[in-house]
Amino acid sequence: MSQTVRGVIAREKGAAVSVSNVVVPAPGPGEALVKVQACGVCHTDLHYREGGINDEFPFLLGHEAAGVVEAVGEGVRDVAPGDFVILNWRAVCGSCRACLRGRPWYCFNTHNATQKMTLEDGTELSPALGIGAFVEKTLVASGQCTKVDATASPAAAGLLGCGVMAGLGAALNTGNVGRGDTVAVIGCGGVGNAAIAGARLAGARTIIAVDVDARKLEWATGLGATHTIDARTVDDVVEAVQGLTDGVGADVVIDAVGRPETWKQAFYARDLAGTVVLVGVPTPDMRIEMPLLDFFGRGGALKSSWYGDCLPGRDFPMLIDLYQQGRLDLDAFVSETIGLDDVEAAFDKMHRGEVLRSVVML
Repeated sequence: MSQTVRGVIAREKGAAVSVSNVVVPAPGPGEALVKVQACGVCHTDLHYREGGINDEFPFLLGHEAAGVVEAVGEGVRDVAPGDFVILNWRAVCGSCRACLRGRPWYCFNTHNATQKMTLEDGTELSPALGIGAFVEKTLVASGQCTKVDATASPAAAGLLGCGVMAGLGAALNTGNVGRGDTVAVIGCGGVGNAAIAGARLAGARTIIAVDVDARKLEWATGLGATHTIDARTVDDVVEAVQGLTDGVGADVVIDAVGRPETWKQAFYARDLAGTVVLVGVPTPDMRIEMPLLDFFGRGGALKSSWYGDCLPGRDFPMLIDLYQQGRLDLDAFVSETIGLDDVEAAFDKMHRGEVLRSVVML
């Protein structure tokens, strides 16, 4: 039997979101119904509202979520009612060429729930990243649910569903930061600060935070940065990074902004044979023009990190264990807790850089 619950809807491009009734079907084969307990407010949700992802309005926003499985459909074996889960937007298929090569984090055939949630008049909703979690209950593919320690804070745990995992994974998985490495992170919002936390977890000896906002640099210091660079006050970010790394540049530089100018800074701020990781999301119109000889002469690796190259079933429980042990401060990313009616105001705070994450509690 379907249920009617409250959820945050973006009805048209650029318009303020509203809270409306949402009809959620009973889970079918391979699906799970999840009672959402907490969901972070991510820039991606704002991109959906602004039409920056696609134009499949109306959207049911929200995707950085944790909650409890209420019911499952036929054939579901990986989770059961009562399980505390973090939701992810990449349920892997297990049978594509990436999965069969033992690299399921690159799965080329990820999937979501088959049935659609709707408005009361029957209008189908497009759930953000296949989740739609600014809602009291949501319907997802069972593979989008990862069971973790039920004693973890939902507000903190849910953030692993997107931004914090993207940053942690950019350092740990994509960048392969190791003990004694030097690391620079350009852009210290939620994703960049998570990359800093990941570099500290990995044992980096020098972690340099670069931003134009003193408040974000202060957050970065609290999460593990050993040095900060205020890009407004230095003549050359590349020289500033080199000056903190024995004049040679960092072993790994992570661009958490995703603009041509920051990517070039990352490229030239790394040591010879160093690694650049792009985790900030560019817009389709952005272009880079650089001497090809510079690519050849510097060597190393130029990588992009999509969702932190994570495998939820492997990474979420491990990171929650580290959180429970006090080794990963996920609580530091929770700037405030809010209700469903406060999402539009949270977008404004996020746009002004006043928060790492606002988290909707249900």
